[in-house]
Amino acid sequence: MSQEVEVTRTHPVPDPGIPEHVERWADVDPEESRRAERQVAACFGAVPLLALGFVVVYFFVPRTWSVQFAGLNAQAQNFWLGLLGGVAILLVGIGAIQWARLIMGDHEISEERHDAGSDSDTREAALDEVHEGITQSDLPRRKLIGNTLKIALPSLALPALITLLDMGPWPGPGLRAATIEKTIWTEGVHLVTDVTYKRIKATDMVVGELVNAAPENIQDLNSDPAAKASATAKAAIIIVRMDPSTIKIPQSRKDWQVDGILCYSKICTHVGCPISLWEQQTHHLLCPCHQSTFDLGNSGVVVFGPAARSLPQLPITTDAQGFLVARSDFTVPVGPSYFERDSTHDYKDGDN
Repeated sequence: MSQEVEVTRTHPVPDPGIPEHVERWADVDPEESRRAERQVAACFGAVPLLALGFVVVYFFVPRTWSVQFAGLNAQAQNFWLGLLGGVAILLVGIGAIQWARLIMGDHEISEERHDAGSDSDTREAALDEVHEGITQSDLPRRKLIGNTLKIALPSLALPALITLLDMGPWPGPGLRAATIEKTIWTEGVHLVTDVTYKRIKATDMVVGELVNAAPENIQDLNSDPAAKASATAKAAIIIVRMDPSTIKIPQSRKDWQVDGILCYSKICTHVGCPISLWEQQTHHLLCPCHQSTFDLGNSGVVVFGPAARSLPQLPITTDAQGFLVARSDFTVPVGPSYFERDSTHDYKDGDN
């Protein structure tokens, strides 16, 4: 009795061994084998057609079209893109399953467990098994399946690449110059306070003062909140007045200021945080996000922190009534850097 208990503890289930192998129809009937091969090839062969249909729908089905199904009203383009892309992936899966069920080798294999580490002989044996698996897949002989699979799998990448177009137009130099590298500042646009949109007269500013400001024409975008927010994110500025005898004004920027009044972008050149923490005595402007510090008394150069570029300065002057106006747009792109950005015109300490 005790011996039976010990056997049960060691081997709770008797080893049944590998059952007798039963041949599949496709293994014994050549016609069934060819039919299975045609089924798999048909699944793989349909994938490029569906991928092509995906591209056609993406480019030629208007987004205003809709379809009715199951009591729902859906955008036609999204419906067909999802259907064609989903069926293409489904057919690859069905073809692979049918290939494994009816064509690949069907013999069960068992072996004793071994240590995790493998010696060279074991690795060579593993490679032999890989080659054996390739042989059992019957792929070398089933040229039709192999050829259709070579077309099916790469074609699935086409719909994925096409959908990347929805991320927006390609950011070439011309597009960058007309969008992210341009703001709504132009010659003659008045500088106004960012809340009340009140024009700012140069004589009203006192030494040490900082004013958060914006372009007056930002109000033209009141009917389009999204466009206004986008424009504000690039055009927001700060205006400071300092004693001209305490600051450095390079020769190339002599006419960018009005009696010590200078204007800079409010957007940090590190990651784009809005900044306005002003130290009057040092003329330093501190970014609250990552502590980048800019010297506004020296053309906005970086004196501390992770920012790598000087704060862009907006050239300003006054109109006939003494109100501050822009001389032009910023001469360099505002905000964080990006790989394609030309930094040759950024101001560096010591430039004239």
